[in-house]
Amino acid sequence: MGKPIRVVHLTTVHHPYDPRIYFKQCMSLHQNGYEVTLIAQQDEQQRTDDTIIHHIPLKTYKNRWKRMLFGTFDAYRKAKRQKADIYVFHDPELLFVGKLLKKTNNTVIYDIHEDYVTSILQKTYLPKLLRKLIAKGYTSIEKWCTRNMEISLAEKYYYDIYQRGTCILNYPLLNKTNIQHRRNKPLTNKILYTGNVTVDRGALIHAHIPKIDPAIDVQFVGKCSSKLAEEMYEVAEDKNSQVHIKGIDQFIVKDEIDAMYVQENWLAGIALFPPTAHYMKKELTKFFEYMNAGLPIICSNFPIWKTFVETHQCGIAVDPYNEEEIKEALESLRKNPELAIQMGENGKKAVQEELNWKAEEKKLIHWYDQLVKGTCER
Repeated sequence: MGKPIRVVHLTTVHHPYDPRIYFKQCMSLHQNGYEVTLIAQQDEQQRTDDTIIHHIPLKTYKNRWKRMLFGTFDAYRKAKRQKADIYVFHDPELLFVGKLLKKTNNTVIYDIHEDYVTSILQKTYLPKLLRKLIAKGYTSIEKWCTRNMEISLAEKYYYDIYQRGTCILNYPLLNKTNIQHRRNKPLTNKILYTGNVTVDRGALIHAHIPKIDPAIDVQFVGKCSSKLAEEMYEVAEDKNSQVHIKGIDQFIVKDEIDAMYVQENWLAGIALFPPTAHYMKKELTKFFEYMNAGLPIICSNFPIWKTFVETHQCGIAVDPYNEEEIKEALESLRKNPELAIQMGENGKKAVQEELNWKAEEKKLIHWYDQLVKGTCER
């Protein structure tokens, strides 16, 4: 029996226990016979399975420019020593690292988590012309750097941009505890948001909900800057005691988020994002997680999102700026708990039967096996 194929994942930006990187890709590869190493920042909450996924820590830099300069060099130096068969990097700032690591006898994969060009164009704090120039420059650099690389795509719509990419969609791991959990009446007057808390992910809209419907408490679970938290409390005004944030200036690990889904009999999971070119095209990972836990979804009425919740009959899509529509959606679920529970069960069924990581894991392993075979034949 030959030596196992060595895979090294690199990130200078993402948390070492990022669900897509650690729990999905690294763990799936390990369970299918690959030898996996993760090069990422250190975290205090070291897991017991870190003996399985070898973690080489990078120094943490609070300053973004220092991270991009010194952190990137550190990642390259440590990755090069591994002499891996497959390198996978997850951040655009590692494009040059990926290019330097690429040899004739290995494979380098750029795993694209976000539509970075659209993200650059949406940075309103930069002048419009500068945004366009940066986006154009990034596109040229990315094209040059990835010429001899493989590309992995986390979202379906990224294929419109990267037509030689391979879609390994960011569908959720099935959480058996949440799947088996049965929601009963009465439902609480509490709604849940999970994931990073930012303005473009609807933080200020969500924080305003207790003003729209004074019966509602909103629970946020995810990293939120203390500056934004203060803005959210200000938006809630006299209802700020009904805005609860778990994750101010700290990353919340997946296990804690999963536990929150069954901690309360939530009325709904929310995703009332303001319209942006990026999010309007995405199927949010949090949709699948809400569905996994049996929560109905209240989301923005972007065409793709509206079609999604209506197809799976798992939620209500509303105009994120229409207070009356938001209130009606909340009241509809509150006054019709059978409807809320049925929507949750519909979502749970869809996730169990098709929208889960298991199918994507098969694609991932088949793809890697083919890449290894192709490298060996060269």
